[in-house]
Amino acid sequence: QVQLVESGGGSVQPGGSLRLSCVASGRTIHRYSMAWFRQAPGKEREFVAGASWNGETIVYAASVKGRFTIARDNAESTVSLQMNALKPEDTAVYFCAMDRARNGGRRRVEMGLENDFDPWGQGTQVTVSS
Repeated sequence: QVQLVESGGGSVQPGGSLRLSCVASGRTIHRYSMAWFRQAPGKEREFVAGASWNGETIVYAASVKGRFTIARDNAESTVSLQMNALKPEDTAVYFCAMDRARNGGRRRVEMGLENDFDPWGQGTQVTVSS
């Protein structure tokens, strides 16, 4: 059974930084695209960033581009999300997710659709507040 476990969430002041990590067990990530999503209170879950299985395609939501960086370490089966210059509107539960398809095309990352990803981690809370 594949499991994803996120860590690194917490509370930070605006302008601060956090680094989220996601570790996969039960399956290595090296043939699967990985993505981060988030869900703010009262809002739908939204795509944040994605990295294709071969690392050739990296995609960010417009709201985080230039501030967040996704990185994958296939040898360690981990994917991280470095978040800098955090804003209160970044407050959300952040989820790590794995592409359903092995060797999935880059389009799946570009589209960032929830239904293309499974399994999901349990989520980690990020709170940005002064």
